[in-house]
Parts: sequence; structure tokens; C-alpha cells
Amino acid sequence: MSGPCAYDRPRRIRRGAALTLFLAGVLATGAVTGTWSDAAAGAEGCSAPRRAAKAHAPASAFADREAVERAAAEAAEDGKSGAEAAADVVSRSGDRWSTIYTPGQFEDFQEQLGGAYVGVGLWVWQTGGGRIEVSRVQPGSPAARAGIAPGDRLRAVDGRGTEHTPVTEVVSRLRGVAPDGSRASAAAAGTPVALALQRGARHWTATVHRTRLRCRNVVVDHPDGARGPTRVKVAAFAKGTGAAVRRAVRRASPDRGLLLDLRGNTGGLVTEATATASAFLDGGLVATYDVRGSQRALYAERGGDTRVPLVVLVDGGTMSAAELLAGALQDRGRAVVIGSPTFGKGSVQMPSTLPDGSVAELTVGHYRTPAGRSVDGAGITPDLVVGRGAEKRARTVLSGLGGGA
Repeated sequence: MSGPCAYDRPRRIRRGAALTLFLAGVLATGAVTGTWSDAAAGAEGCSAPRRAAKAHAPASAFADREAVERAAAEAAEDGKSGAEAAADVVSRSGDRWSTIYTPGQFEDFQEQLGGAYVGVGLWVWQTGGGRIEVSRVQPGSPAARAGIAPGDRLRAVDGRGTEHTPVTEVVSRLRGVAPDGSRASAAAAGTPVALALQRGARHWTATVHRTRLRCRNVVVDHPDGARGPTRVKVAAFAKGTGAAVRRAVRRASPDRGLLLDLRGNTGGLVTEATATASAFLDGGLVATYDVRGSQRALYAERGGDTRVPLVVLVDGGTMSAAELLAGALQDRGRAVVIGSPTFGKGSVQMPSTLPDGSVAELTVGHYRTPAGRSVDGAGITPDLVVGRGAEKRARTVLSGLGGGA
């Protein structure tokens, strides 16, 4: 996928060091040239990819960690790819959200969480039939200039078919990462990549050139002018997202209110979603989750703004960590949630390093909202279900809460 900036990244990650909720597409859904990781989608960079509308996803299975590690170790001893062996175990387990990265892919993934990457500006996801489709195109990117649009089918990258290919591999091809995942051999800005595409009955090939891209995961504006509410659009929860939202809240007028737009947000780092919740709460529970049967909890920091009127916008593309945030603000009575039911990806993945240095992001449990609601397979039902015109309705509700012009 196409992704955000980079942050200091360790050469190896400790087991369980970073808690991440992977949406049905962050990694798996749209990882083409910069995205999170999810077993079903991926993106080149910037934010997690947006998955096709599907309000409710089935609960995920669990890949057996010991079996994954054993397969990787045995493959490494035989001189084979530990990552491929581990990925085969995950595939057979039926766990939709677990993902295996080569060392280079994972390092690249971490960099994408920061916001800068070399790519073409695409997010992709894998359909149930194994096809790879474009879920989002970064404005102004090489892909956008080539006329590629969401919904287009990506049939091949540099002549290699993509059907039934893991999204992480498709993303690596888009970014020019070597088959072995070696980041050192990743393609540089300016290198070409040929994409075979399909839109309906039309088939065509577009050659685009990779470039250095940067995404903003938090965009703040005032669509109605200075006298109107502040709108904060959060595309994904990458490093620094929570701090950016907190700054926006501090600058927002308590008399005008705030629209927190989580539509199309496929998730990301749970720590950043919790930090975002802290911008609106004065401490207290954000979510509970289990890790292999052990119950844990996430809490907001004290000192958040509890006065500014708040409306949260969601849709079928709101996933994982974004659902965690929306559910927390809804259950705590802090916001009115408006839009359509969210995706329903409530599983938790944690990373561990395999014997050959590759990284396994495996499902370890599920999270619940402060009121004890399970999100996995159910999603978040808005307080006010609205399809078209959701933002207009949100402004009306916000005005009634004491915000807006």
C-alpha cells in the first residue's frame, strides 16, 4: 500500500512488543505499497487500505503459533524459506488476519507506518475469489495520473499474475522488493512497473514509475469556514496519529463542535487508537481484550477534552482499531456515532520473530468495547444509521449538541 512516514524501527521485534489490530485489510486488505498488515488486504504506504463494503466479517480462526514456528524452523534447517512454510500453516488454519513477513517486508511495513514510502500510490485487497482489486488510489500519485481507480482489478504486476497471491507479495512487487523480501534490493524512485488491469470488459496495461510519496493520516479542516465545526479525518492509526488528533482538539472551538471522520479507516496501531480516545476522555476504560485467554484492558490517559460536542462518522470501511475507538466513544457516552454499520474486525494480532528472522503477525484474541460488546463479526451499529448524506446529518446533530454555526 502507499503509506505514511517512518519511525525508528528495531532490527528485530520482541515477541508481543507492538499490539496491532489488523483489519481485514490493513495488511491483508490493501498492502500494495505502504499499508498496515492484515491477512486480507494491503497498501503501498500511508494508511491502511480500504476494503470493499462488507458490514459484517465472520469471526476469525487462530493459527497455531507453535505450528507456525516449528514449520519455519524446519524449513530453515532444510535451507528453504521459513516465511513460505509459516505462511502455508497460516493459510491452512483459516486465520484470515494473521500474516507472515520476510525480514525485509516487515522492516518496510514498519517504515510505512511512519508515513513516507516509495511506491505508486495504490491500496489493494483480495476478494473472496482470490482476485486482487484496487481499494483506494492516493490523489496525485503515479497510479492516479495513470487513471487507475478503486474497483479496478489488478491482474498482474510486471507480467506476473496476482490471482490467489498473498496481498503482502503483491505489495512487495508494486514496491519493487525482491522475492526474498530483501529490502536492500528494493526498487528506487523512478523505476517503472507494468500493471495489467481490468475494468468491466476493458483490459489494459499501464506502466507507471515509482516515486517518493508521503501521506497524512490526519487531516484537519473547516468545510463551513471559521464559524463552522472542525472536521478531523483520520485515515489510519499510524505512529503519531493520537498526538495529531489531540492537537486538533485543543485548537477546536468548544462552541463549534468537532466531526471525527473514521469512514474508510481500516485501523492500525491500537496504541494510537487509544491515544486518540484519550483526546476526548478524562481517563477510564477504552477496551478490553484477551491474549490467549489472559484478560487485559486499555485505558485512556487523563486530561482529554470532555466538553467539545463530538460526532463520529463511520461506514462499512471502518475497521479494527477504528471500530475500537468508535465503540469506546459510543459506550462512554462521549459521542454520537452516525453512518452505516462498521466492518466487524475485532481480532487482535501480535508479532513474533521466527527462527529465520521473518515475522509472524498472529491472531491472539479479540477485543470488546467498554460495555462488553464483541466487535468481531458484528461491527459497531451507529446511534443514527444513515447512508447517503451522513455528513450532512452529522452536522445537524452536532448543531443540536451545541456545536456548529
